[in-house]
Amino acid sequence: MRTQVSRKLRTELVATSHKLADRAWVANHDGNISIRLGENRFLATPTATAKADVCEANLIEVDNRGKRIAGTARPFSEIAMHLAVYSKRNDVVAVVHAHPPYATALACSGSTIIERPFLAEAIVSIGPYIPTLPFAAPGAASVRVITENASSVDCVLLANHGVFSWGPTLELAFLRMELVEHLARIATLAQATGGVQPLPDSVVEPLLQSRAKAGLGDAADRAMEFSRKPVVACAPAPHSSTATVTHTSAGAGAKSPQLAAIIKEEIARLLK
Repeated sequence: MRTQVSRKLRTELVATSHKLADRAWVANHDGNISIRLGENRFLATPTATAKADVCEANLIEVDNRGKRIAGTARPFSEIAMHLAVYSKRNDVVAVVHAHPPYATALACSGSTIIERPFLAEAIVSIGPYIPTLPFAAPGAASVRVITENASSVDCVLLANHGVFSWGPTLELAFLRMELVEHLARIATLAQATGGVQPLPDSVVEPLLQSRAKAGLGDAADRAMEFSRKPVVACAPAPHSSTATVTHTSAGAGAKSPQLAAIIKEEIARLLK
């Protein structure tokens, strides 16, 4: 069973890596992806490899210190940032980092126009905040910034860097990044006509209640709590729960159809 799950996750990781390349969300050797395989075992893309060239043969496995335990390629330099998320969020199974152009442009300009998501779907999937974290040099500083924010949000913009997203499945981690880029593009285009308008407060709270019921991870489960405690970059965030992550033979994307149906139904109900 474990071998079957591992094989499915490898296939999914390769496919997601190619999606990043196909959408031009990465260039050169940019970006990286990881998946939690089990206790202290993580599957990851290799360093110095274009995402279009990632294949099952060049994937690597690392332990919770970032040390390679399987494969021949070297771990990417940002693996410690991924491990920081996993250390704070036992519910997280996958982390994706890339440079989608619109979202990265906002991160590099310091704009906060998508900090408060303005689409109902985004509130349910991502939550009430998409923080832009201050630039931190690679290494201990960047790990600290991620660590201080991972508990209460599911994606962040990093100033002069790019986007990180995570979730209980690789599919959901990728979809969250897709939604961040979608918001960034809409917000950028809307600047020409006065900018996006915020959702009414009367709608946001019910959407957060739907988020809390949808089984989208620990930050979503505590959506109402975090809505009252805005994330402050570089300030300690509340500790995550200690739920145990498990894989099933259905693979990392097994819950996605149910989650999509829940989100669609709740949004339709609230917006009637």
